[in-house]
Order: sequence, then C-alpha cells, then structure tokens
Amino acid sequence: MLSANNDPSHVFPPGFPPHWQTQITLNASEHILAWLETDLDSQLNFSTELIVITTDRVLAKIVNDDHWQSWHYQPEMKLVYQDHAGICNIELFDAHTRLACWHCTLGKQQAVDLLVACFSQQMAASTKRSSGIAAERFAHDEEIEATVTEDSQSDSSIDQGTTSSSASTWILFRLWRFTKPYRWQLFTGFMLMLGSTAAALVPPYLTMPLMDNVLIPYQNGHPIDTDLVTLYLSGLLGAAILAWILGWSRTYTLAKVSERIGADLRTTTYEHLLGLSQAYFGGKRTGDLMARIGAETDRINLFLSLNLLDFATDVLMITLTVIILVSINPWLALITLLPLPIIAWLIHLVRDRLRVGFEKTGRVWAEVNNVLADTLPGIRVVKAFAQEGREIERFRAVNQRNVEINDRVNKVWALFTPTVTLLTECGLLVVWIFGIWQVSQDHITVGVLTAFLAYISRFYLRLDSMSRIVSATQKAAAGTKRIFDILDHVSSVPEPTKPIHLSAIKGHIELRDVSFRYGTRRIIQHLDFVIEPGEMIGLVGHSGSGKSTLINLICRFYDVTEGAILIDGTDIRSLPVAEYRKHIGLVLQEPFLFFGTIAENIAYGKPDATRQEIIAAARAAHAHEFILRLPYGYDSLVGERGQALSGGERQRISIARALLIDPRILILDEATSSVDTQTEKEIQGALDNLVAGRTTIAIAHRLSTLQGANRLVVLDHGKIVETGNHAELMARQGLYYQLYQSQSRSSNDENRADTTEEIADNRRNRV
Repeated sequence: MLSANNDPSHVFPPGFPPHWQTQITLNASEHILAWLETDLDSQLNFSTELIVITTDRVLAKIVNDDHWQSWHYQPEMKLVYQDHAGICNIELFDAHTRLACWHCTLGKQQAVDLLVACFSQQMAASTKRSSGIAAERFAHDEEIEATVTEDSQSDSSIDQGTTSSSASTWILFRLWRFTKPYRWQLFTGFMLMLGSTAAALVPPYLTMPLMDNVLIPYQNGHPIDTDLVTLYLSGLLGAAILAWILGWSRTYTLAKVSERIGADLRTTTYEHLLGLSQAYFGGKRTGDLMARIGAETDRINLFLSLNLLDFATDVLMITLTVIILVSINPWLALITLLPLPIIAWLIHLVRDRLRVGFEKTGRVWAEVNNVLADTLPGIRVVKAFAQEGREIERFRAVNQRNVEINDRVNKVWALFTPTVTLLTECGLLVVWIFGIWQVSQDHITVGVLTAFLAYISRFYLRLDSMSRIVSATQKAAAGTKRIFDILDHVSSVPEPTKPIHLSAIKGHIELRDVSFRYGTRRIIQHLDFVIEPGEMIGLVGHSGSGKSTLINLICRFYDVTEGAILIDGTDIRSLPVAEYRKHIGLVLQEPFLFFGTIAENIAYGKPDATRQEIIAAARAAHAHEFILRLPYGYDSLVGERGQALSGGERQRISIARALLIDPRILILDEATSSVDTQTEKEIQGALDNLVAGRTTIAIAHRLSTLQGANRLVVLDHGKIVETGNHAELMARQGLYYQLYQSQSRSSNDENRADTTEEIADNRRNRV
C-alpha cells in the first residue's frame, strides 16, 4: 500500500486506516510516525477526523473534505490534551495562539498518548537540528516509526492514564521539591560521601612508596625498613577503617532521607488523587492507580536511596581518580581515559530506547494490576458464571505481554553491558602495554605503574557501574512521569480561590437553570426548582432520566456545565468542598463497607463518635437488633467490602453511617432497593421520624415508598415534566401516573404468582 503520490518509498505503517491512504500526499522523504482517527467533531457530535504526525509536519483532515490542514514544526509549538467528563480535548499551539483543536472519546486515549509522545520527540528533534546541537541523535526516524507502529498494534489496551509527553531524564529534577525539607541531611550525606570517597583513594597511593621504597629495594638486596613498613600498613588500615565508618554513615543518612522522600511522594500523590473529582476516576483503572502509587514510588525510592547514591559516589571517585592520575603521569592518564568517549556515546545511544522500553514496562505492569483489581473483588461473579478459565487466559495474555516487552528491553541492555565491560578491559590492556613501555624507558617506576593499575581498576569499575545506572535512571524517569501525570492533573471540581465559610446551613437548595453534559450526552437540561429547608423531595423517572446525576451535582461530585446550585443563597462552588459535604448525609444504592468492625464503619464520617452515638444511629437505622446477634456485636468484622453481611444488613449500616453525622441535607439514592419489603417498612418508619427538620432528597425504585414526600419531581430526559405530591400527580394521570400504574400491575402479577405457587405447594402437601 503506497501513499497517494505513488512514491514507492512511502509504505504505510501497519494499521494505518485504508480509507485514508488514497487521500494523503507526502513529500519525498516524509514518513508517517503516528496517527489518530478522532470520533467527535468540533460540536461533539460523532464524526471522523484524521490527525497525522510525520517527520516534517502535522497533518489534519475532516472526512468528506478535500482540504488538508498542515503545520510544519516551529519553535515553541506544542500539542497538549486534557480529559474532562469522558472527552479528550487535543490542542495544537504555536508561540502565539491556538492553531487547532480536536475532540475524541476516552476510547481513543491510547492513540492520543502515542500521538502526543511522537509529536514531542519530533519537536525535540526539530529544535536540536535547528540549533545545530547533536543533529545525528535524531536520525532515528525509522526507530521512532517502528516503536509507534508496534505500540499501535500491541499496546492498544495499555495505559489509560493521562500522558502528555514522553518521559525524559530531566523530569527527575522535579523531585527536587520533595527534597527541600531534608536539604541539610542531604548536605551532610554529601560531605560524608566526599570523605569516604577520598579515604578509599588513599590505599592505592600508598602502594607507590611501598613498592619503590620497600619491596623493590628488598629484591635488590637491601634490608626491609620495618618502621617504614609499619607506617605504610598503618596508613592502609587507617584509610580502610575511615572509609568504612564514613561509608556506613553516608549510606545510613542518605537511605534514611530517601525513605522519607519516598514516603512524602506517596502521601502527596495519594492526597492529590483523593482531591481529584469523580470525573477523573471514571476514566481510570484501579490497578493502574495502585501501581503508580505503589510500584512506581518504590522504584523512585530505590533510585534515590541506592542508585543515585552509587552514581554520585562513582562521579566523585572518577573525578578524584582522574585528578590523581594526571598528577602522577599525564600521558598515562590520557591513555587511561581513551575508552570514555566511546562509552559515553553508547550510553547516549541506548538511553532513549531504554526510556521508551521502561515506560511500556510500567504501563503493562499496571495492566497486570488491572486484571487483578477486576478479578479479585469480583471473584463471586467469576465463580458464579464459571469464568475462571477466561480470567486465567486474560491474565496469561497480559502477563505474556509483560514478558515480551521486558525481553525487548533486556535485548538492548544485554548488548550494552558486555560492550562496556569489553571496552574497559581493552582500556586496561592498553594501559598495561603503555605502562610497561614507560617502565622500560625509565620514565616511571614499577611503584607508579602498580599504583596506576590499582587506580585504573577502580576507575573502570566505577565507569562500568555508572553505565549500569542508565537502566535505573530511565526506570525512575518513567516512574516519575507516571507519578507527575497524577500530580499535574487539575480537578474538574476546583476549590474556590476566595472560599465562603458557612458554620451552619438551613438546607435551602435552589437550582437555577442547571444543565449538565457528560461527553456528548446532555443529561440535565435547564432545571429550575427550589427545595425548602426541612422539605422532603422525591425524584422520580425512568432509568437514565437524570435522577442520580442530579444527586451528584448537588453533592458536587461534578460541577454543572451551565447555571448554578445554591445552598442558603450561596453558590456551592464558593464553598470549600470538604466543608460543604460535611453537611450532607448520603446513602448510595450500592452500599460500600470498609474492612473493619461494624462500629468503625458506622463511625466512618465521625471517627470520634462515642459508642452511645454509634448505637443510637444503628437503632435509628433498625440495625441494632441484627448487630447484637453477631458473635462480637459492634466489634464484629464485616469482611472485605462487607461480604460477611447480607445486602440488607449492609444497607442499614450505610444508613446508620449517614445518620450519625446528623446532616442538614439527607440524600437517599435508592436507599431501600437492597432490602426486603419488611425491612424496607422498618427503615421507612425510622426515616419518617428522621427527616423532620432535614432537607431530604430521595430516589426510590418502588414509588410507593415516596408517597410521604412533600413533593415529587418527575424527570424525563433531564427535564422536569411534573411536580406535586402523590395525590396531585395521580389525578393528572401523566408520566408519574403511568409509572405508578406500571409498578402496581407488576406488583399484582408477582403477588398472584406467589399465591398460585403457595396453593400448588399446599395441594402437593395434601397429596
């Protein structure tokens, strides 16, 4: 398949959409590196556009439009994107303005990642070429093209996180802000490192006089000077002991600091993650986020505590060794340093390949965690549908993918490490040859050559160690980038810049022209209504009418796209998020309990609650009786996600948890859907007393439970179609009447079926 200009050199990468191949025209030496087929247009309607990254420019085209847009790479040009409410927004900027904007759904995010990463590499290449710095570094278009093509074929299921650019070693400097609280400990560690390195260089220096003044004269018939020998050997022993003490102190100090930096990094990332809006978590996988906070921070911590320490020691050792070698014999030192440029070139050559490889490794490992995070919590569903084999195959496939990616990285690393070792061995051989010639010409003594060889052995050992740090550095850079992808994400529910603090609220809720859109779907459309303090409102409507979305907006899990929601006359966007939500008691349709005791779960919203307060909340939720029947009462463990309890028991614990905080606003989102009819009546009777004085918003599957509400708000396709109490709405015979009648017929059918089955059972028993 060739490009439209019929140039045989332009072969399309595998996977490039066939229907675009006859439309695109490339220059003679231009290659396609990455592409993205969007699925939304500028109005967020489903449509197809194509964005192409080539070696020379950015191309874009709308389907059924003959006009191609083209932008050649320019300084300060950037391609960025952000996701919000399920939509990826991709924007192309130059130094002055926005050049273009595209949209796609989150299903295209992996392709977006590759597109932006490839654009960043090409921009870096363009910048380097224009400045004349190391232009040959970026003559790897075929490598980039192969990497992008391979990723588009095999990595399509990996990494659903936000990635705006490929990782660079420079991103490690962003960790500096986490080191500031420990700068004095780091300075102390650096001084200890300097001292231990200097002490380790003393023994080879003492070998020169030991050889020239003691051993060689002894071979020539002179007696051994015991005092001189004692002095030299004492110096060797003292240097070794001093190096050990300083080395231990250095390692302990810096390892202690790095552990604290790693802990701060984990805590900061976790705090920031919990501060993000609900929309962020809607497009992320649990396993991926767990891998970032766990595995990636561990990798960074290992780099800081071990690899970076070794690297700094190696740099100091090599620097001091070079100074000593030059001071002893400049020509011999010059011969020693010959392999350095070649080793530096090799490090430069493999660095980018290792970085890309380790980024893939991090993504695929997150996918392994994703499979575990999906399967283990849902093990009952897996076993109920006998899908163990399917899940094993899914895990085997992603695990095999992990092996394949690591094999590619190891192929590069396996060639690099022995090559560095070979170069160092060759360098040592050259030093031997040149040193022997120098001794034969009486330019240096045997002692000088011996000291040189001792220093060179350490020099090349450290040089080999420094080459190995490339792998650890690129792993840490990839991990740091994945961490900062979280830290750089801004919540779509931001904290107010000038917050308004309400010490107490009455519970007056007002919706002014509220609209909300999730992706391309408009869920809520221009709602206007007021809920008075202490009033109970029932939300009614078909599934998908916007009931739960309205609850999410009132709780400010999402922000409205139009209009405003006011509490006691104050826009909720002006209130601190956590402070506002403390006034809301929420009972969800699917109760979630944490691993721990029943008392701890009830007191989750009020950790300092007394046992009497916990029991009172449980009584109000009609949970006290069944709790006392458990082996350890309120100290009984509920198990992972409350699996030790029934659905109705979990729901009553959830209701008690909401009631304990004594909220002014009570929200019941299908709160009685998981309980039987008898339990529902008990809870409803308790709620009738508890809603007094509270603003209550309730969603219920069974409309009969909402008959006691002051008002019922009937929603249809995100709009209010009816309001009124039960009697008024039944009299109108509108949508509410239809829903109620439909439920009544279904309930009567179920009752008749139960009665028929009971009669049949009685007849069988008589027979």
